[in-house]
Amino acid sequence: MLRWLIGGSREPQGLAEKSALQTIGEEQTQNPYTELLVLKAHHDIVRFLVRLDDCRFASAGDDGLVVVWNAQTGEKLLELNGHTQKITAIITFPSLEACEEKNQLILTASADRTVIISFSLEERISALIEIPKNCVVAAVGKELIIFRLVAPIEGSLEWDILEVKRLLDHQDNILSLANINDLSFVTGSHVGELIIWDTLDWTMQACEHNFWDPFPQLDTQQEIKLCQKPNDISIHHLTWDEENVFVAVGRGLYVYNLQMKRVIACQKTAHDSRVLHIAKLPNRQLISCSEDGSVRIWELREKQQMAAEPVPTGFFNMWGFGRVNKQASQPVKKQQENATSCLLELIGDLIGHSSSVEMFLYFEDHGLVTCSADHLIILWKNGDRESGLRSLKLFQKLEENGDLYLAA
Repeated sequence: MLRWLIGGSREPQGLAEKSALQTIGEEQTQNPYTELLVLKAHHDIVRFLVRLDDCRFASAGDDGLVVVWNAQTGEKLLELNGHTQKITAIITFPSLEACEEKNQLILTASADRTVIISFSLEERISALIEIPKNCVVAAVGKELIIFRLVAPIEGSLEWDILEVKRLLDHQDNILSLANINDLSFVTGSHVGELIIWDTLDWTMQACEHNFWDPFPQLDTQQEIKLCQKPNDISIHHLTWDEENVFVAVGRGLYVYNLQMKRVIACQKTAHDSRVLHIAKLPNRQLISCSEDGSVRIWELREKQQMAAEPVPTGFFNMWGFGRVNKQASQPVKKQQENATSCLLELIGDLIGHSSSVEMFLYFEDHGLVTCSADHLIILWKNGDRESGLRSLKLFQKLEENGDLYLAA
């Protein structure tokens, strides 16, 4: 892994999943991203984007390059070379030097199995996050490894890294890793396990093992589970807000409430292929991208709960039918109690990439940045906002040239 210092194709539906893909027409009144800029610098799959500040981001991928961009203009600011193989994980880490408060360290892990200052590992790192006490969590196979970064001593530029602890609670390879807040982080595995961890003592706070089917019923659960393909139950990405963890499971999206410790909303077929990245937006909105090349915008909305059907009374109770119906109604009641209390509604569909969209970054007023296996980066802009800015600049130019006269 190298340290950089920066100043100031579709899969068929699973046998157990029969619901149709939700679609949206050409008239997308709630989709603001109607303009785009295509950014070219990479010559292989672009897999990662990291935010550096309010108007800069870095991209990395299979060509081993790290490119720094301006999110407002799309200008390429810097290109960093050093890796000989593809980059497998990337995070930013604040500089510890007091004179460089706005600087960021870009930490990159490569397929050459090195992490920072040539620290070797037997397996490659699939994900990295920063946690308190100057530590980094790395997902390596089924394990989580806690590293502590040690700043260079006076007169030296060399950093050091110490392994502090290994967490071995996952049953399969860890595919996703994310911070929830200052007190918790979350991991997701290939077999659909979600574990919430304490960032201070690294203990398990909560666990969910049944994301692919949060509302099991009948006696066919095991049979259905056997029909599920690994990609249909794998947790590939996670994001969060103060209330929920948003989980990309196979082709679907799930909302896991931290207080209730259960799924409150899901869209099992959000995309035609595996969902690779999701992000939470303001106003209870969510963005997702997929191997099918699409980028979709969702809104989390409350939905009304249906009351349980009353148990039949009267004549049929004389013959015992009432007791039978009451027993039969218990699974219905239990299912309703566990049912989702919200829904994810599709409000926008961004079409621009010709291949798998690996991930994206949201820059508020500056728009949305996506990267893809087509080697391109696209900067999506709010069309109304950009049109207004162009009109404002035009009026300012006319006023400066004396060509704009106001009626008396």
